[in-house]
Amino acid sequence: MNQAYLLIGGNIGNRQRNLDEALSLIGKQATIISVSPVYETAAWGKTDQDSFLNQAVEIRTAASAPQLLDQLLDIEVKMGRKRGEKFGPRIIDIDIIFFNNAIINLPQLKIPHPAVQDRRFVLKPLNDIAPGYEHPVLKKNVNSLLVQCRDPLSVRKMAR
Repeated sequence: MNQAYLLIGGNIGNRQRNLDEALSLIGKQATIISVSPVYETAAWGKTDQDSFLNQAVEIRTAASAPQLLDQLLDIEVKMGRKRGEKFGPRIIDIDIIFFNNAIINLPQLKIPHPAVQDRRFVLKPLNDIAPGYEHPVLKKNVNSLLVQCRDPLSVRKMAR
């Protein structure tokens, strides 16, 4: 079985319900091991839009990384995701952050996610479920990456 860390998020519609639905659909494709608290985060990259809810998820899957990507893209489509403007609003976004200790550089798939170390909204929830996980390229664990992250955007844990 393969271990993967995902980040799910969105800022359109009922954001919490969309995260819950994404988790349910992911759970039909893989075994969910742990889930972080939900965080509300300011929009990154294109700031003139509603804030996002984000959550990190650890899974086990028999799928390869490209197969997992296809499964996650199918979930996004089922949930109504329409790809348009880069960094624009979205009902759901599911990213593979880490996959085992793999380093993958394909046109459609880059693992580890190339910007994980620069995005507080990824590192905060990831730190809740995998603080000691070592980035296979940077050779620093998630907690260290979070401490060193210079992203100034607000990331606030939501009450549940």
